Amino acid sequence: MQKNSTRFVCNECGYASPKWLGRCPDCGKFNTLIEEVVSPPQTKKAGGMSAVSPSRALPLSQVKYEKYERVSSGDPELDVVLGGGIVRGSLVLVGGDPGVGKSTLLTEVAAHLAKEHRVLYLSAEESCSQVKLRCERLGLTSDNLLLLNETCLENAEEAFGEAEYVVVDSIQAVYTETLSSSAGSVGQVRECASKLMRIAKSRGITFFIIGHVTKEGTLAGPKVLEHIMDAVLYFEGERTENFKILRAYKNRFGSVQEVGVFEMTERGIFGVNDYSSLFLSDSRGVAAGAVVTPSETGNRCMMVELQTLMAKTAYGLPRRMSLGVDPNRLIVLIAVLEKRCSIPLGTQDVYLNAMGGIRLSEPSADLAICAALASAERSIPVEKYTAVFGEVGLTGEVRGVSFAEKRVNECLKMGFRRVVLPAKNMKACEKFQGKIELVPVSYVTQMIKTLFPD
Repeated sequence: MQKNSTRFVCNECGYASPKWLGRCPDCGKFNTLIEEVVSPPQTKKAGGMSAVSPSRALPLSQVKYEKYERVSSGDPELDVVLGGGIVRGSLVLVGGDPGVGKSTLLTEVAAHLAKEHRVLYLSAEESCSQVKLRCERLGLTSDNLLLLNETCLENAEEAFGEAEYVVVDSIQAVYTETLSSSAGSVGQVRECASKLMRIAKSRGITFFIIGHVTKEGTLAGPKVLEHIMDAVLYFEGERTENFKILRAYKNRFGSVQEVGVFEMTERGIFGVNDYSSLFLSDSRGVAAGAVVTPSETGNRCMMVELQTLMAKTAYGLPRRMSLGVDPNRLIVLIAVLEKRCSIPLGTQDVYLNAMGGIRLSEPSADLAICAALASAERSIPVEKYTAVFGEVGLTGEVRGVSFAEKRVNECLKMGFRRVVLPAKNMKACEKFQGKIELVPVSYVTQMIKTLFPD
């Protein structure tokens, strides 16, 4: 039986070399040659037939439907981000900055699953005693939770047969013997991920894989690492903050708009069900420039507070800075307020922030941003229990948005008394009349006159 050999291929031009080179001789780029495995050619039987039988294509009507079994991870927030639970035989990649809580979260998930299933925690960065110390600190004990300290994937493959769920910590610390490069290189990460994928699909084992991030905040390694995975989750949050946000960037079994909120404590990391303390401040209704908007993220609706600050510019060109909102969207809305509503903002530095570190990408927050800007410019606060949502066009019109009924219902549950919404969504929200005050508007100027009648 012939053994696999390796070669180095340039990512830019495809040049192949039997050894590694710092600079590609063909395209001239540096550090682009990546080690790849070259499989020997398939042997043929007598008569010229291949030893491997070709796959047969099936019509769509004959394809059997597979029902994916979901298992709870023990944390409702993580289940929501995964689309309702863990799918058996899937690969889940969890990335984030160092110290954000990736290992802590997956240790708690592994301990919960070990109550009824066989779970293996493959620690390539920490010893088994260090993992045990973390479990004792979190108050986790289970005899079905197996610990293994190994960096070679071939040596750990035998232990995979004893487990139904496997946590790999981390993909950059393990290596395969088929490549001569060191662990963490692009070729090693790609080959290890491909091998884990084949094991997961053939044996039905669920893998949770921890991935490191670069200084730009993206997952370290080739992009094919994310393509192989069934779900890619990012853990976001500063190391000094207790609240963390888990965001789904890819999910083959659920929505990619889901967001989970977690709180880091001394006893571990827990999901947060009450978002009012995170996305809403106590100073709203007192300070000018703060407006609350209902934001739709996946299958849930969250009340998010937008805060703005204006200061007279000291230079000829005013600054426009936003956190959690697209800066280009902010510039467009400032132009709409200046042209359609005669609000002078040309000599003001404008700063916009979405509370809690959440990112608002949907256009329904446009009307709330305009309300916050008008409130900051006039130094008049918006009433505390007033929520605003709607999309704003370049003509100053307020366009309808999706899930309007769900947004108004969330405002009602959170104790708000008034909602400013697009007039086009008023028909769908008429059933809330009498329970909460609904103010339909068709143009931004109507919204400003409603919030600031003086």
